Amino acid sequence: TMTIHNEKNIVEVHVRSGAYSSDTIFDYSHGYIATKLLSQNACFIMKINKKYIPELQEIGRLAFERKTMKSVYSPNNLWVEFQSGHSVLGDIKDWFLYGKSIEQLCAGLPLYQ
Repeated sequence: TMTIHNEKNIVEVHVRSGAYSSDTIFDYSHGYIATKLLSQNACFIMKINKKYIPELQEIGRLAFERKTMKSVYSPNNLWVEFQSGHSVLGDIKDWFLYGKSIEQLCAGLPLYQ
């Protein structure tokens, strides 16, 4: 499911698929995306690259297209692969950088950037 909060510049995406379940937040105000993989009990954070990530207003349109036209090809589809590396537990300066929504999603979990 996807929820778009235009007033907060945030998009929440919840994927329920057994071992592959995840929660993702696109925080356009702070410029970061955080994905919490439920099976790995970890959070992965990346900076929003406007070259590859659609604008907030575009996400709603793309979701509508996807829902109504199941096999629409879009050049805006993005696959991200995270590689394990050094993880840190977020501290106060990280949460100022990433924002409150990402802090609520990832607090207490290892963070991978």
